[in-house]
This record gives sequence, C-alpha cells and structure tokens, in this order.
Amino acid sequence: MVGQSYISFKKQQEQDRSAFDAIVIGSGTGGLSVAALLAKEGKRVLVLEQHYVIGGYTHAFTRKGYIWDVGLHYVGQVHIPGTLLNKVFRYITNDNLKWEPLDDVYDRAVFGDTEYEFPRGRKNLIAKLKEYFPAEEDGHSIDMYFTLLDSVNNLGIGYYIEKVLPAFLAKMLGNFLRKDVLRVSDQTTLEVLQSITDNEKLIGVLTAQYGDYGLQPSESSFYMHATLANHYMDGAGYPVGGGQRLAETIVPVIEEAGGTAVYRAAVKNIIVEKNKAVGVEMADGKSIHAKIIISDAGIVNTFSTLLPEEVIEQHSLKEQLKELTPSLAHMGLYVGIKESTKNLNLPKCNYWIFPDEYNHVVNQAGYTDVHAQLPVAFASFPSAKDPESEETHPGRTTAEVIILLPYEWFKKWEGTEWNKRSDEYEELKSKIGEQMFEQLYRVAPQLKGKIDYYEISSPLSTRHFSGHPKGEIYGAGHTPKRFRQKFLKTHTPVKNLYLTGQDAMIASISGGVMGGVLCASAILKKNMLWKIKRSIKG
Repeated sequence: MVGQSYISFKKQQEQDRSAFDAIVIGSGTGGLSVAALLAKEGKRVLVLEQHYVIGGYTHAFTRKGYIWDVGLHYVGQVHIPGTLLNKVFRYITNDNLKWEPLDDVYDRAVFGDTEYEFPRGRKNLIAKLKEYFPAEEDGHSIDMYFTLLDSVNNLGIGYYIEKVLPAFLAKMLGNFLRKDVLRVSDQTTLEVLQSITDNEKLIGVLTAQYGDYGLQPSESSFYMHATLANHYMDGAGYPVGGGQRLAETIVPVIEEAGGTAVYRAAVKNIIVEKNKAVGVEMADGKSIHAKIIISDAGIVNTFSTLLPEEVIEQHSLKEQLKELTPSLAHMGLYVGIKESTKNLNLPKCNYWIFPDEYNHVVNQAGYTDVHAQLPVAFASFPSAKDPESEETHPGRTTAEVIILLPYEWFKKWEGTEWNKRSDEYEELKSKIGEQMFEQLYRVAPQLKGKIDYYEISSPLSTRHFSGHPKGEIYGAGHTPKRFRQKFLKTHTPVKNLYLTGQDAMIASISGGVMGGVLCASAILKKNMLWKIKRSIKG
C-alpha cells in the first residue's frame, strides 16, 4: 500500500523529532501535486489523509477480485506529448506515470435511442456535429460555438496569476487581471448557447458532458463549460495501471526528499497562533508542527471546520462561504463481471446517457423522487481503458455508473455510521441502483445476466471519505458567482496557510493538479509552470 499508516508514523516520530517544512491536509490531486513540487525543491513534506488509502478521488478500491476507480475516469491532454498537462504529470511523477489514450471517439452522448459521438480533434468534432445538425450550417451556429471556445482558451492567464499574488498585490492588480475571464464567466452556459442557436437538441448535445463539472447548463458558468470542452478537444487518456497509479508514482517523489504520506490520519484542527498557521492537531490529540500548512480538504471544510472558531469569526469566513453553492451530489454503481473485457467487446470510451429529452433543465426539474426518470447517467468501463487490466485481473471486467442527484434525499442519515446505516437507507440505494443498472444496459446490453458482484455508494459515502458536507465531488459549484469570489485562491487570511486543489483552481483531476502548481508557486515565490516547461523536454 502507498504511504504508511498513522500508527507506524507515530512510532517513527518518537525517534525522529525533526520538523517538517510543510504539512498537507488531504491527498487528492491538489495535495499530492503541491507536495511533490515542494519536495522537488528540497522541502520535507508530510501529507495527512483521513481515509485508509492515499489518493483522494484518484484512489481505487477492490472487492472480490475486482478493482474500480472512484473519481478518475479520463483526463484530457495528458496523453499528448508536449502539452502543458502532459509535462506537469511527468514532472510530479518523475516520468513514471504512463497514459493510455481512449478510443478516438472518447465520449458518446445517448438521448433516447439516438447516439452522438465526440471524436478527438477539433475538425473531426465540428464535422460530426454538422453531420448531426445539417440545418445549422447555414446559420453558422456550430462555427460560432467553436469560435467562442477558441476565444476562451487563453483568457485565464491573468485570472490565475491573481490567485497566487499576495493580498496587497492582488488588491492593486486583481480587477485588471480578472476582467477578461469575468466577461465570459458572468454568463451561464445556457445563456451563451441560446444566444447563438435556438436548436434545443444541439444545445443538449453540446452540453452533454456537464456532469464533468457537476452543474447543469442553466446554472454553470460558460467559462467552466468552455474550459472543459477545450480540455477534451483532442480526446483523453487513462493512467496505465488505473487511477491508483497517481499516488503510487507521486508519493515516492515526496519520500525521496524525506517526506511521507500517511493514511488513517484525520486532522481535527489547524493550529493558529497570532493569525499564523503553525501546525495541526490530530483526531487523537497529537500535534504536529510545520512552517507551512496547506489544505486540500476544500475551502468549505477549511474555512468552517478546520480553523479555530475565533479565527473564523475574525476573518468572517463563514460569511464568505455563503457566496458559494455546492456542486451536485453524486452516487456510484460499481459492477464486476467474471469474463474478459475483450470477450464482452467493451469500448475505451465513456457514455453520457439521457432520457429522450434534450433540455437538461427539464430533465433535472423532473427528478423529484426515486421513481422519476434519471436526468443523466455516466457509464464507463475501467477494465477496458487499462491495458494492464487483463494481466493484473485476468478474466475480470469492471463497469461503473455515476449519477447526479439531490443530497437532501440522504440528509436524514447524516449522523449514522458508514456501512452501518438503516434498512430504509439500503432500500433507497437499491431503488436508485435499479435505475442505474437500466442505464448501463442501454449502452452495454451484453452485460445483462452476467453480473457477478456490484456495490452502490451514496452521497454520504463521499461525505464520509472526503468531508464535503453535501457529498459533492467537485467542491464549490462553478456558477457565474463563483468566479467573482476573490477568496478562492491559494493565499488565505491566515499567514502560512494555503489552499490547493479544485477550489483554488477549477474542477476536475487536472484542475486539482494545476491548483497544486499554483499553490507551490505562491509558497516558493517562483513560477513553477515555467520551471516545469523548461525541465521537461518533448
């Protein structure tokens, strides 16, 4: 297992009293990436993870000889040599993480009985959309859409620079640096698309991947949508060996510098003295000190739970959090089949599955109880994506279905213990699970009657393992209002306390990693992107 347990770490610390340069709370992509970057600069870093495995949403879990990813299903650009993300991942893993490209058609959107392909390559996608919607050619709405995507592609530089500036510089330069992004981010995805076309089917297809940032088009910022669409324009990759390979290749980089990653290590509080973060108090009462404290636990957890109450009140942190809305909660179905993936002819792609209704607002509004039709489902096959799967898990096929749903359906069981909840809770999961199986069979009917094992997770599982209060996988929702919140940055009002990950940057695996790059740049006071580009050739 990657890292070491908290018990063994405590025994080691009885002999080793030397201080850490930095403590990172949480081992998601934001936590591991900033830890690796600091380690490569000679810093001794301690990563603390409350879960029993390192990796955050990139970790995998096993049951009955099967293995599934929790949150990593595909990442754009990483499979293409020379791209920025390819270089970043190569740098933080010492080139030990390899990527397998998905199929050329990496995403498929299914509305009723009609399927729409998302092929890799800008020209290929434009051609495919014009094939599906020939009437739109005269109005040039498809060309207008891609022109908009191009215009957004390089807007974020100033916006992200502002996120690493100290408070006095951010106050002086922030409005200027952010203005280009705000012109785009202030509009919802639906508003922008309705301004270029009234074709509801086209809008439905163009926004079919909205589950990748957890907020439907009528609520999400167009900047988030455009960033994601550009991110996947040239397809996507999947880590060879599965999602757990991220932790397996990043943790050794941390250890080489004398640091470590520790699991089953729950942080109770961040210790603050005279408005300066100096350490953390663990759930068992033990204190660990360091010069720098970094939170990858999400801004809501950090500002409302981890900091002392007097610090929260001093900086009106809870008032700031009221400006944010959570992304949608999610639920997962994990399926195992005792048969080779090749025999089952499963693709290396993802499916976005909808009712025979292209208006996502209508779909979401109609999902009022467990008997209503699912507004969206995401299905993929980890064993098909991983070229090592047949070798590591021969004759085993895995499938996953993810859905978005209201957290309120599960709120009544908040105080109950994971894996020990009531029969009513299990019945609710089972009913929703039946619907998820229906969606899986829509795109993979060959699996029907062959299920050997399955497991269902609820938003409470996410809440339990990540601490996100409403089971949201993407943290703060990417609404237009979110992009105007200046406190979503690497610096915090508490000296030597920094934020990393999605909330410091933007949603997704890559957003978490780039949040780590921003955080490391702020701490080290150097442009780590420039150093990465210079260090990684090709």
